[in-house]
Amino acid sequence: MKAVLMTAAGNPEVLQVQEITNPVVPVGNTELLVRLVAAGLNPIDTKLRQRGTFYPEHMPAILGCDGAGIVEAVGAGVQRFRPGDAVYFCYGGLGAHQGNYAEYTVVDERFVARKPTSISFVEAAAAPLVLITAWEALYERGRLQPGEKVLIHAGAGGVGHVAIQLAKLKGANVATTVSSEDKAKFVKQLGADEVIFYKQTDFVQAALDWTGGEGVDLAFDTVGGETFHKTFPAVRVYGDIVTILEPNANTVWKVARNRNLRIGLELMLTPMLQELVEGLQHHAEILEQSAILIDQGQLKIHVSHKFPLQEAAKAHQLLESGSITGKIVLLISNE
Repeated sequence: MKAVLMTAAGNPEVLQVQEITNPVVPVGNTELLVRLVAAGLNPIDTKLRQRGTFYPEHMPAILGCDGAGIVEAVGAGVQRFRPGDAVYFCYGGLGAHQGNYAEYTVVDERFVARKPTSISFVEAAAAPLVLITAWEALYERGRLQPGEKVLIHAGAGGVGHVAIQLAKLKGANVATTVSSEDKAKFVKQLGADEVIFYKQTDFVQAALDWTGGEGVDLAFDTVGGETFHKTFPAVRVYGDIVTILEPNANTVWKVARNRNLRIGLELMLTPMLQELVEGLQHHAEILEQSAILIDQGQLKIHVSHKFPLQEAAKAHQLLESGSITGKIVLLISNE
């Protein structure tokens, strides 16, 4: 099969298309052989390519956590799927297990969900990591409740554009930061109630004005760096802030402590890194629930660019350029 191999850590040119042996499904287990139609790109892919994977002893590596495709074969213990089923999932791509920049992969049925029927494989491949991240951050870490006010940073981005929709589905009011008029129009279409142009406006003051000086109930940081600690005064006393980035070592916590904020750290990769079966099963359950919302027309995944598999390096270059609206996807086969 054709696959994009990461031959070493470095610039996008370390991603090389090569012919390798097809994976097989061992007899007697619960794994699926999936013919991949598309693979989603995420910032974790470019970070691993730049710095090296979590498992440097397993090289070369195949990146790509997100995949969507068709079940080709099943192990003897598989109960939920059969050949021909369309699936999507977030599994592999961190260095220990094969990722999805390839024509085929093997994944346990417990970690897989049925693809939403109303969207393409390209849209489905863009969805898993951002869906799971936003779902866990808002609903589980942030404990978002109907009627609450939430500030979502970078609302036009991959995680952000899903987070806006999930927050609205919960009955929350949403403010979000954007950098341009085009992105403002995009997030308003997703349901954002308040749009903050962070390059021209102090987002903290804007959030306080929006909430009558009290601060938001929940802030969701998808940017990291200084944005994380600068957001503390925008959150109400006893409120929540959740970040998907590791706080800087020089983070000043005084405002968060004085306001008695509850800090949530969201890393949806934890079940893969720790090999937590229950966590990976939970991710599949989130994707099953999200598929229902997608097929009901209540949740949309925006794909801004798609590249053929052999242009994975170009896709990485675009993702690293920043300011992408929605997601980038690799198209592996036509379906």
